[in-house]
Amino acid sequence: MRRLPLAWVLMHIVMVMAFASDAQAEDSPQARAIVRAGTIEAGLAAGYVQGNEAFTSISSNRSALYVLPRIGMVLTPEVGRGFFAGNLELLFEPLYAHYFKPFGASAAGGSFVFKYNFLSFGRWMPYWDLGLGMLWTNLAPRIPEQSTQVNFVTESGPGLHYFVTERVALTIGVRFHHISNADIGDRNLGLNSTLAYAGISVFWPRFIERIP
Repeated sequence: MRRLPLAWVLMHIVMVMAFASDAQAEDSPQARAIVRAGTIEAGLAAGYVQGNEAFTSISSNRSALYVLPRIGMVLTPEVGRGFFAGNLELLFEPLYAHYFKPFGASAAGGSFVFKYNFLSFGRWMPYWDLGLGMLWTNLAPRIPEQSTQVNFVTESGPGLHYFVTERVALTIGVRFHHISNADIGDRNLGLNSTLAYAGISVFWPRFIERIP
């Protein structure tokens, strides 16, 4: 349980540092002008998963390296005011993972990720996402949590983009990551983890307007 709050605290510290910077400098890229309805995002991130004993997991001895490509589109114009001004994005995020604890194993699958982008902070763009998907893993049935190799994924957490140019943004984030077979097997105690990741994304603004 200790690792999950620590990861979230570190993520919030990074966000506070971002907000205190010169995010609104007129000569810097502005997320509000780049990430608009129709904008396409394509990216790649690497992540580290550490199991925790939150809710129903049996053991925290679950560790893996994740590869997370992503492709998606901003669906809505800007809504809200002040801190909450932003828009909604939908991404498809495949995943591949190599587990090295409690033993060598693999996982592969993908999620649809809903992402709310906060647009009031200049070249810094905080966001919160929620992902729903499926994966196959040969961790099961060798672990006590799960009895089926096909499972469902639910994940959510904060993230942050930093626009180094008007197209390219560096990315960091952290999620609570839950794997479950939805009771289609005889064991479904849940595999719960903290997923921390970092990567890069490229944005192509106003894609819809370019379609003839």
